[in-house]
Amino acid sequence: MVNKVLFCATVDYHFKAFHLPILKWFKEKGWEVHIAASGEMELPYVDKKYNIPIQRSPFQTKNITAFQELKEVINKNDYKIIHCHTPMGGVLTRLAAKQTRKNGTKVFYTAHGFHFCKGSPVMNWLLYYPIEKGLARFTDCLITINEEDYNLAISHRFRAIEIEHVHGVGVDTTRFRPIDNEDRLKRRERFGYKDDDFLMFYAAEFNKNKNQQFLIRALAKIKDSIPNARLLLAGEGLHQDSCKKLAAELGVNHMVDFLGYRNDIVTILPMCDIAVASSLREGLPVNIMEAMACGLPVVATVNRGHNELIVNQFNGWTIDPDNTNDMAEKIVLLATEEHLITSLGKNGRDRVERTYSVNTIVIEKSRLYERFIEEMEGIRWVAQ
Repeated sequence: MVNKVLFCATVDYHFKAFHLPILKWFKEKGWEVHIAASGEMELPYVDKKYNIPIQRSPFQTKNITAFQELKEVINKNDYKIIHCHTPMGGVLTRLAAKQTRKNGTKVFYTAHGFHFCKGSPVMNWLLYYPIEKGLARFTDCLITINEEDYNLAISHRFRAIEIEHVHGVGVDTTRFRPIDNEDRLKRRERFGYKDDDFLMFYAAEFNKNKNQQFLIRALAKIKDSIPNARLLLAGEGLHQDSCKKLAAELGVNHMVDFLGYRNDIVTILPMCDIAVASSLREGLPVNIMEAMACGLPVVATVNRGHNELIVNQFNGWTIDPDNTNDMAEKIVLLATEEHLITSLGKNGRDRVERTYSVNTIVIEKSRLYERFIEEMEGIRWVAQ
């Protein structure tokens, strides 16, 4: 009988964006791979896909239907492993899998950054903390993607059978990589930029947490000293119009390019000089790992995800989210000291290759799976 594994998340795009390598790993081991998530996207390495109407908000009544459908899927299949992701995907799946877990199914949950953390709103602690701690007892392996979350789960005695730390979802360092100067100039010309433009890149949804206004305010402080600076903001969202208005008010609208939704970031990122980030909270941000893989130094606000990736004066700096002066000073330093861009960027690339590459993450995750599989079946696999 073929072993089956079920992966669950709120939306199916989550798997296309972050988990195809591990789906491939299971297929190569001869497993049957199932997906349960909202959406009708076709995914590689998947034998069966269930469109479950999971909603991001815990207050949506559709989640009742989603829970019932998910429970039916789980009960009719003999899954050896169920691995759930995203907050609501994790909640519904672990509740729906309570019975099958008693029959031997192993349930994994990856917390892609707890909604409660240092500096997060009190409401997040009141709502999400008791949910995550309560559901931990229905979890065989709780996986955190940063050390702060790992330490919190340990110190607060979350009752998962095991609590592990994996270094995120990984970045493909063969796609995201530095380019030579000739290629850089060609790409800049194609996108309408000059050789001496100082390009700063940030990709994120325009919302309160991503805090792009911070970057625009910092840009206004350097508009005279670095007149060739350009801030490239990729993404869409409710706060985009207010950011455009702020840029105009501060007299830097000609220095900010609102790129909208992009599927060519892998082309744009390596032609830039530095990456910047202004979010208030992050789990372990892929956009920063991609920038580091492209050899860009990073100047970002202090939060648990940025703190884990950025080592001050080694591959960039982390800045207090209220200190636009410090952000501006670090940008000016990099714009005027070209050797720093080279050295810090190389350090960041080395750090990603060593710790955060897709291949490294697949090995980390596969070792966790193997340990539980050995326990269930006495089978010993060697990580590929």
